[in-house]
Amino acid sequence: MAGTETKIPLANGKYVTAINFDNAATTPPLCSILKEIAQFSPWYASVHRGKGYKSILTSEYYENSRDVVRKFVKADKSDAVIFTKNTTESINMLAYALVNQSEQQVVLSTYMEHLANDMPWRDKFMLDYITLTKSGRLSLQDLESKLQAYENRVKLVTVAGASNVTGYVNPINKIARLAHQYGAKILVDGAQWVPHMPVDMKPVNSPEHIDYLVFSAHKMYAPFGTGVLIGPKETFEKAVPVYQGGGAVGLVSHQTIEWDNPPAKYEAGTPNMMGVLALTTAMDTLSKLDLNIIYQHERELIGYAINGLSTIPGITLYSMGNNSEERVSLISFALEGLHHSQIAEILSQEAGIAVRNGLFCAHPYVASLLNVSTEEINYYQTHEDKTIPGLVRISFGLYNTMREIDVFLNLLSHIATQRQYYARKYGYVIARCNTGQTKEYPYC
Repeated sequence: MAGTETKIPLANGKYVTAINFDNAATTPPLCSILKEIAQFSPWYASVHRGKGYKSILTSEYYENSRDVVRKFVKADKSDAVIFTKNTTESINMLAYALVNQSEQQVVLSTYMEHLANDMPWRDKFMLDYITLTKSGRLSLQDLESKLQAYENRVKLVTVAGASNVTGYVNPINKIARLAHQYGAKILVDGAQWVPHMPVDMKPVNSPEHIDYLVFSAHKMYAPFGTGVLIGPKETFEKAVPVYQGGGAVGLVSHQTIEWDNPPAKYEAGTPNMMGVLALTTAMDTLSKLDLNIIYQHERELIGYAINGLSTIPGITLYSMGNNSEERVSLISFALEGLHHSQIAEILSQEAGIAVRNGLFCAHPYVASLLNVSTEEINYYQTHEDKTIPGLVRISFGLYNTMREIDVFLNLLSHIATQRQYYARKYGYVIARCNTGQTKEYPYC
């Protein structure tokens, strides 16, 4: 893994080996990818743009990569595999492709989604949200109630394969069955799901078939600007693509456009060949390492971390569940008396530990977990000088170790016992004011 031995400076001027516990945001590149890119670079040429040997070679590799992706997630042979920039772009492209294709214009999202699987649907469909249980999980009962209430008008149920806040893995097979039972299709945001465990989209004729799947290479150790959108070809044959230009068309005049067939229709411009090469190399490497073994290793890491966090005074773990539940390797927490941004800064400055803090682009979900009211949200939206509430998130990859977790737990335990000291050193403390709104009060 590239960068795992990189030394970084601390606040005191000393250098330590960086510890990356922010893998849910993005992952470092595998060394196998860097090697493959270096080896392929002399042969690189533009995809579908020439008859030269290198161009033909590059084009063949690019097209064959779609089969590598299909195999990795067990997609149906009839599905289109479209290469995009990332998960967010994939979902936006699908939203534009699906709009106005039928009279069924209801989309069901959920209260736990990343904003990328919420905002693109808002201005194109009647959007409703599947509610959560008290533990922060999806309510399948509410899903079925809404599917019944809309009387077969639901076009799509769109849901995260795994939450980027709690790590919960959703029961995708059950959700797919329900969606199909009521005539809807299902989209799975696989950004936090595909890198951590084997995924099976199931055959088209299966009631558990995943109709659409999106994910990002940069979350699976291939940060070179590629995402994936998989779905039925007929979806993309009917629609006009968001991005238009060379590579997406056949013959064009000033009066007419002859669109190419999907997936080319949705890949205007020069494709990111190196990004696709990185993605397929990552898939090959992860397959050889065995995703089941990776999942078990990461499960042990997160279990070890949760057990350690549970012993630290003042720590609140959010939607932890029990250790038998299926989850990916991340957990969010808060420490009483310190703001989430302070904790993240202390971990970085004192031990070189990178974590994520804030709302993780899942604002409604985190607000729900924190019991932040609508009035409080409105307060923060109109007071830009106020630091918004949030959590601290740790997330592990296949290369993280128990020793790194011990470094993290030891420092966090020290922070918990010296909260007033760290609050003064790092600028402000958090207090709850009479109106119920969270504000920060600077120390003099």
